[in-house]
This record gives sequence, C-alpha cells and structure tokens, in this order.
Amino acid sequence: MDFFSNIGLGFSVALSLTNIFYCFLGALLGTLVGVIPGLGVLAAISMLFPLTFHLEPTTALIMLAGIWYGTTYGGSTASILLNLPGTPANAVTCLDGYPMAKQGRGGVALFMTTVASFFGASFGIILLTLFTPIIAEYALQFGSAEYFALMLMGLVAASTISEGSAIKGLAMVVLGIIIGLVGMDTQSATVRFSFGILGLLEGVSLIALAMGVFGVAEIIMSVRRVKTADIDPESLKLKAIKPSRDEMRRSWFPMLRGSSMGSFFGTLPGTGPSIAAFLSYAIEKRISRTPERFGKGAIEGIMAPEAANNAADQTAFIPTLSLGVPGSATMALMLGVLMIHGVAPGPNLISSQPELFWGLIMSFWVGNLILLLLNIPLIGVWVRMLTIPYHILFPAVLAFICIGAFTSGFSPLNVWMVFAFGVLGYLMRIFHFPGAPLLLGFVLGPLMEEHFRRAMVLSRGDFMTFFERPISATIMALTGLVLIWGVVSAERNRKRQLLSEGEVDHTPEATDRPI
Repeated sequence: MDFFSNIGLGFSVALSLTNIFYCFLGALLGTLVGVIPGLGVLAAISMLFPLTFHLEPTTALIMLAGIWYGTTYGGSTASILLNLPGTPANAVTCLDGYPMAKQGRGGVALFMTTVASFFGASFGIILLTLFTPIIAEYALQFGSAEYFALMLMGLVAASTISEGSAIKGLAMVVLGIIIGLVGMDTQSATVRFSFGILGLLEGVSLIALAMGVFGVAEIIMSVRRVKTADIDPESLKLKAIKPSRDEMRRSWFPMLRGSSMGSFFGTLPGTGPSIAAFLSYAIEKRISRTPERFGKGAIEGIMAPEAANNAADQTAFIPTLSLGVPGSATMALMLGVLMIHGVAPGPNLISSQPELFWGLIMSFWVGNLILLLLNIPLIGVWVRMLTIPYHILFPAVLAFICIGAFTSGFSPLNVWMVFAFGVLGYLMRIFHFPGAPLLLGFVLGPLMEEHFRRAMVLSRGDFMTFFERPISATIMALTGLVLIWGVVSAERNRKRQLLSEGEVDHTPEATDRPI
C-alpha cells in the first residue's frame, strides 16, 4: 500500500499546473534542439538549465528531464531526413531511417520512431519505479570509503568504456578534477588555483564549462558540415505516415529487445543510450533471418535502437538518484542542478524528499505522453525548421549561450570562460579527446575529494580502508578490471585499425588517390 501511496504522491506533484507547464516546455525545447543537427542533449541542457535557477528543485528537474528525453525524440528527425544525427544516440537511426526517407517513407519512419521512443521510455520508467528504492535501501550501508570507490569506478568506466582512446579519456578525467578544485577549499577555506581572480573564489562555473565544451565547440564544428535540407513534402503528410501491417508486426519484438538492452545499459556508468542503441541494432541484424535488408530501410533497424536509447534515458536516473553518482555527462549536469538547489542526491533522497523523487519519476509519464502527442502532428513543422539555413541559426544559438552564461552569475567572467572552454572543446575535438569524462571529472572531483578526506580522517590515515571494507574492496577490484579491460581493448582496436590501414595502403587503388 505504501508503494501505491508513493505513486499517488508522485502524480499529485507531477500533475500540478506549474509542473505540467514546465514539463511541456522542457519537452518542446528538447525536441526543438534535438531536431537541429550538430547540437545534442548536453548542449541543450547546458544552454537551457540557467532558466531553472529560479524554479523549485522539483520543477527544475522536471523541466530538465523533459529536455533530456525530448532531445532524444527530436534527434531522430534529422537522422531520418538528413542523414545527420541530432544526437549521438540517434546516429544508428541514420542507417535505415535515411534509406526509408529516400524511398518516400520518411513519414512512416518518423511515426514509428515516435512509437518506439514512447515504448522504450515506458519500459524504462517501470524499471526506474521498481528498482530505485531497492537500490537506495542497500546504499544506506555506504560510507565515505564506498562512495569514493563508487565515484572512482564511475570515472574510470566513463573514460575507458566510451569510444576513443582510454588514455585520452583518463587524461580528460584528471583535467576535469583539476578544474573542479579551483576556488576555496570547503574544509580549510584555502584558495586554490584562482590566480588572484576574485570571480574564481567560488570555483569555475559549471554552466560556463558545459556551454563552452559542448555548446560552442559543437556549433563551431557543425558550421560547415550542416546543409539545408531538401525534403519531399508529400512523404510527410499525415496520411502518408501510416505504417503497413507487416511493419507493425515486425516492430514489436525489436522494441522489446531494444528496451531491455537500453534499460540495462542506462544504469551502467560510462555506457548510456549511444552504446545501447548501437548494440541493439547489431543484435537485431544478427538474429534477423534477412540481415541483407538492414541498411536499406529495415523497420527493425530504427525500432530497436530508438527504443533502446529512450529506455536508457530513463534508467540513467537510477544511479544518479539512488546513489548520487552520475553515470553520464548529462546525469552529471542533473547532479549539478540538484546541488545548486541545495538538494543532496543519494540514498536518503527518497525518504527525505519523497515529493521530489516520486514527482520527478511520475512526470516522466506526463512528459513522454506529451512528446507522443507533440511529435506526430508536428512532423511537418520540425521538417520545415530543418530548411532554415544553418548560417542564420547558429548566431542565434551563440547569442543565447552568452545570455545564459551571463545571467547565471551576472558576471562577464562567465562569458569569457565560455569562450575559453569553447576553444578548449574545439581543440579537444580536433585531437579526438572526449568531452564527457572532462565534465564527469569536474562534477565528481570535489565530491571525491570530500569523501576521500573524510575516509582518511575516520581511518586515521590508513589507505587500506578502501580495501578492507567488503563493499569498497569489491568496487575497487571492479574498477581495476574495468581499467585493464578498457586499456587492453583500446590497444587491440588501435592495432586492428593500423593493420586495416596498412592493407588498404598496399592496394593498387591506394597509389592513385589524391594527396
């Protein structure tokens, strides 16, 4: 009965007029940004979460969550119509969505991705509702040593499991931790790394770092790549979006498998919707009796990954809310918003602030229903927006970033920091350094320092406290395995890539290529 009373409490919070309005606003803005190629959920939340500073914590999180899963909904539009993924999680949708659009079935593809997104999100919400309180109960046994070990595992996993070099990922984690240590020490009030700048006494702005590394850098990289769409309007009318009976029949099991895989990977640090989407696509192609259809407009090729990435979006909240440990850069931003509003995420969140926890979870039903009703009738609107020349669109986005950075602290220093981090983010993309580990290190660095120092005080300076306690020792062992596996797999992929490049270069055609 207590479980159902909590659900009732959540719906009473989520269905208030204020929260419904901000949930709708977040879903709408998220879809709008997701449709624009070259941006993404990190850029969207980085640019828009200053709007939530004057809201109640529950309302702020509801709006940001709407932006989070709304961006994934909208990202499939550009993937299908332009072969340009709106978000990294939608990249795999290009493989079969764009061929469907070229066959005149773009409307069908957009309609079915909306259905798959709603199905996957609903699957993830159910698991989030059932398992987060259970995890939180076990998390009450955690002390500072366990929290430090858990955060360390999250950082190592995020830097080594994600795509690219594991060494570069770890380097970005260290850089993020260093940036996070700027300002006054919370325990001794000692000023660190401020270089005499008064504006840095309170630390580097999370908004400036996120907007610069993800927002400004993405726009700079996209200016020359994104072109105006060339779309057949006849294939996008409401009467043309109805799928065939065979397509509906072939969609159910891929949606179920994709939702299951997305729910699993959403809870793991360093994985998230992108990996879930690609793996679900690979599994569908492998188990299909006609794998040759994939890449040519197979409906399973868009249903499984779209269900997977939306399920992962929901279950990513499980470690963030129950343990206070974000599994992705986006969840790190959510964690930052909670701390800005004075809310301490962790196992006590559910018992100390049940209105916030259950209201947020029940708002996911409201938000995904809004997105379902919003996306189907407005398919034509989103498509027309893609015809706006990007050279007109990106200056408006940059102006919005500057306004958001300035109003977050009413300090010109924040605008200059956005510019500096934008340059850093651009250089990181040129040299293939990942941005997500940097943000995770920035958010978790000060928390790790606090728990590390507290564990050292409690153990009287004995480093073995991290290996003598059963839970922290298990987590540290898993961290070591993840680190070894990540470095070995990255080295293996590098050798395989060098070998394949060597084979290509020895072909006769390679000598005729222009330099």
